[in-house]
Amino acid sequence: MKPAYEHVEFGKDCSLRVYHRRLPRIPFEWHHHPEYELTLTMNSHGKRYIGDSVNEYEAEDLVLVPPDLPHTWASNRSIDPSSPQVAIVIWFDGDWARRMADCCPEYEPLRKLLRRAACGLAFEPPAGESMRERLTQLLSNEARERLSAALDMLCMLADAPGQPLASPSAFNHPATGPSGHEPERINRVLSMIDARFAEPLRLSELCAAASLSERTLTRYFVQHIGESVGRYIARVRIGHACRMLSDTALPVAVIATRSGFANIANFNRQFRAAKQTTPAEYRRLFTSAGAADQEVDARLKERSPSLQRHRTLAGQRDNGETG
Repeated sequence: MKPAYEHVEFGKDCSLRVYHRRLPRIPFEWHHHPEYELTLTMNSHGKRYIGDSVNEYEAEDLVLVPPDLPHTWASNRSIDPSSPQVAIVIWFDGDWARRMADCCPEYEPLRKLLRRAACGLAFEPPAGESMRERLTQLLSNEARERLSAALDMLCMLADAPGQPLASPSAFNHPATGPSGHEPERINRVLSMIDARFAEPLRLSELCAAASLSERTLTRYFVQHIGESVGRYIARVRIGHACRMLSDTALPVAVIATRSGFANIANFNRQFRAAKQTTPAEYRRLFTSAGAADQEVDARLKERSPSLQRHRTLAGQRDNGETG
């Protein structure tokens, strides 16, 4: 399933965009965009799709999505049926956040947050509660008040406990390869893994590419990537398999081979360990979510304003958006 490209409009004289979405049901809208996205979902229960990560979500779900990682939420019920489901979205540019950290030491935590969010982050419930408490400021009519509240929230999240979501290969856009913000030697290793993940990869080959000993590369990798070389390669392979399961109709055995697994049994075992489901069930999750959304009333399938080609003032008022 190819994700739609979303063009996010920040509005005149705004450093970031805050969007207040209220719907009877959150539809399946598989899309990506070059901005970071912080989304707080309230009064909603369903499935959250972030790259190749598929998880259940519920009240006050707070997630940070990095640039160009396909994502969507799809609800199956409201926690309180008498109230609408709500999504509070903050879009911001990564370069802007880094410039803020460069010129203002007080915003140095932003740099840490972006590093942690490389594959998406799902925060623990207290973080969602903290953002809910800031809604008055985040939804203010004053752009400066929204900006101040958003920056405070982002800096607070830099140290908030969070669970990484997608695998490194879940990014479909070529610009989402090595970022240039990691050391050059690590970038060379990441590039080799990205190009040759479907082949047998020896640690000695990766060390040669980085001009490092095995011990140093292992330590360096954990320091900058946050996991071992072997675990990273496994996540890349599983991520590639997830993308093929959702985007193609290829047999599972073919996908296993093209993702670097020697046999189908090993693939099924590692896939279940990583995703807590089988490859066939994972494929069904994407297929059924897309098919079910086609049956929903047209008003509920409207995407956020930045995904719509034509917007009306009435629609903006109904969605309660702020710039």
